[in-house]
Amino acid sequence: MAWRCSGATNAELIGNMAKAEIINSTRVAAAMSKVDRANYVRFPNTAYEDSPQPIGHGATISAPHMHAHAAEHLLPFLKPGAHVLDVGSGSGYLCAVLYQLLQDPSDPRSRDSKVVGIEHIPELTAWSVENLRKDGLGPILDEGRIKMITGDGRKGLPEDGPYDAIHVGAAAPTMPKDLVEQLARPGRMFIPVGTLTQQIFQVDKDANGNVTEMPLFDVMYVPLTDRDKQR
Repeated sequence: MAWRCSGATNAELIGNMAKAEIINSTRVAAAMSKVDRANYVRFPNTAYEDSPQPIGHGATISAPHMHAHAAEHLLPFLKPGAHVLDVGSGSGYLCAVLYQLLQDPSDPRSRDSKVVGIEHIPELTAWSVENLRKDGLGPILDEGRIKMITGDGRKGLPEDGPYDAIHVGAAAPTMPKDLVEQLARPGRMFIPVGTLTQQIFQVDKDANGNVTEMPLFDVMYVPLTDRDKQR
């Protein structure tokens, strides 16, 4: 059903995902409505197709329904004041959505929210910053409330953690211990794991530091690898 959610506009795409019960929360629908996917793809005329698309350098932007799934599963941890890490941040699209999910005009903690995107291809990091500015988030970047860096996402970014939520946009061959360690207590990670076959895992860390891993569904992602192998 997910692959039938394409639309002619951003609003139609989101509406179709809601009809398919991929988006179930008004918060997720509202956040995705504030971020125009056309600002984050190489070919704007196909921006609202519900399919992954190449963004150069061997990378892709995930299909919209996968971003919606990620937002829905991470939603309980996406609150004003939260810190969120997006590994393999690519075009910056999901960082923008995650930022919107941390905002509540009535909650002063919103200004303490932070989204960190880490991408190992420097050209994509630079492009993602351009995209975010094009989408009206330049002041937020300048204030450091969205931070886009080039680095090895498999190692996370401890200095900005711990993270209430972590999204990983490429498939790790095994569960990355560094990312699990950087989850807050409590915290949640949404991550594809596997090589020949892959599954999305929901990784939860409770207030005592106990970790549980729950497989959600089968997927096919590009691998979480290093810069030289991807190029």
